[in-house]
Amino acid sequence: MNLGWKLAAVLRGEAYDDLLDSYATERHPVAARVLHNTRAQTALSRPGPHSEALRELFAGLFDIDDVRRRLGLMIAALDICYDTKCDHPLAGRRVPDTDLVTADGVGRVHKLLAAGRPILLTLNGCDVPSLTGWERRIDCVTATCADESWTVPGVGEISVPAAVLVRPDGYVAWATNGSDDGLTDALSTFFGPAYLTT
Repeated sequence: MNLGWKLAAVLRGEAYDDLLDSYATERHPVAARVLHNTRAQTALSRPGPHSEALRELFAGLFDIDDVRRRLGLMIAALDICYDTKCDHPLAGRRVPDTDLVTADGVGRVHKLLAAGRPILLTLNGCDVPSLTGWERRIDCVTATCADESWTVPGVGEISVPAAVLVRPDGYVAWATNGSDDGLTDALSTFFGPAYLTT
């Protein structure tokens, strides 16, 4: 999904080819970590007294909640955090799948991603930030979220943000608790410059 929406944006003439370079920047470190993790699991599964001792040691570590949580997030790839240049704790992480009430009724955040388009999600009566120049490329959704906080893997509890710009792959490109600072940069970086035509 990371590459798919970027290819589509370039082919539609909405972004320059350099958006495709972000695939290698974002995904190659993740792939390297998967290989590293796989090698570690392979070492644990080998027969012999050394591997048996290592398995026994790890079995004891799995009794610790923080260890289980960290390894679980790593194996499920829910601890990935892309560099977005946004300082909000949600930025770069997978958007939490929470209940929302929109003009279309009750739904969930991840259901909004089904169209494969970027989403600007504005929550709980906050002002909708300007999308001038990107309005045809970004779906704007105004919603109410009953939750006061979201649990973000690798971060913990955070207050529900005022607005969240979600990439088509479900990762947050930008988030805010009120200010529009950085939104234009995030839109340009992840979805091409405003009014780009080929």
